[in-house]
Amino acid sequence: MRLGIHVRTGGGYALALQHAINAGCSALQVFSANPKTYRVGKIDRPALEAFCNMRRDAGIDPCAIHTSYLINLASEDDKIRAGSVRLIKNDLEVAAIGGIAYVNTHLGSYGRTSRSQGFATVCHLLEEALSDIAPGVQLVMENSAGAGQLCGGTLEELGHFLHTVDHPQLGVCLDTAHAWAAGYEINSQRGVDDFIYQAAQHIGLDRVHMFHFNDTQVALGAHRDRHWHIGEGNIGWEGFHALAARPELRGKTAILETPGEDADDIRNMQTIRKIFSGATRAQCSVTSTSTLSTRA
Repeated sequence: MRLGIHVRTGGGYALALQHAINAGCSALQVFSANPKTYRVGKIDRPALEAFCNMRRDAGIDPCAIHTSYLINLASEDDKIRAGSVRLIKNDLEVAAIGGIAYVNTHLGSYGRTSRSQGFATVCHLLEEALSDIAPGVQLVMENSAGAGQLCGGTLEELGHFLHTVDHPQLGVCLDTAHAWAAGYEINSQRGVDDFIYQAAQHIGLDRVHMFHFNDTQVALGAHRDRHWHIGEGNIGWEGFHALAARPELRGKTAILETPGEDADDIRNMQTIRKIFSGATRAQCSVTSTSTLSTRA
């Protein structure tokens, strides 16, 4: 599995990439601009092309863009919906120029709109956003914590969006903290196995391109979006070890969005790599034992 962190780019792409290198990343995620504004600035093509080359030279790929926090495709407000589509389309263009594989987005909230009407609106706007997407880029919908009228709080609903829009460049990103908050008990092998089974049934694992690996301190099903350090929350070491043990996830990308400063990023990356290393050794041990038993 390709593992990375969300890096800040305020100091430029070179510094952001160096932090990812220092943390031992093999993937990374960025914002393309200020995530708290609807303003779309001029795209800096030379900077993006240089960023692409730097990532290639460092062996850090894939890269993902996380869209603005303000996006709400289900809003009752025409301006918010239009602004949301504009932001997504801009990030898709940035991704195409910068050799960035994924654009990860939240879908928003139905608010006072009925879920059926809001669902139809979101599907229509996803189709609009995807209408001129460049080859090599995937738009991925992130699951929500399921609070109130938030879109995409269940695997079933994400699958419904995916199959209704039916576009080959639309996929899914599963955030572990959001999944736990939405009621998926992924702190054990049994719970993770059930979660992956449901993802396969409702979405299809070939359409789950990314994970966000975040622990959380909220109670199961609390519907609150609160990220915490890997292995130190309610998902815990066992939950992430169970994810690492799933062979279907080996070719996926996982980005950590844990809180804190640069030193915390490095510590969390060290933890998740230890977990994956332990899971790999355990799998090798099982394979070796099985082989010996067969020969005997």
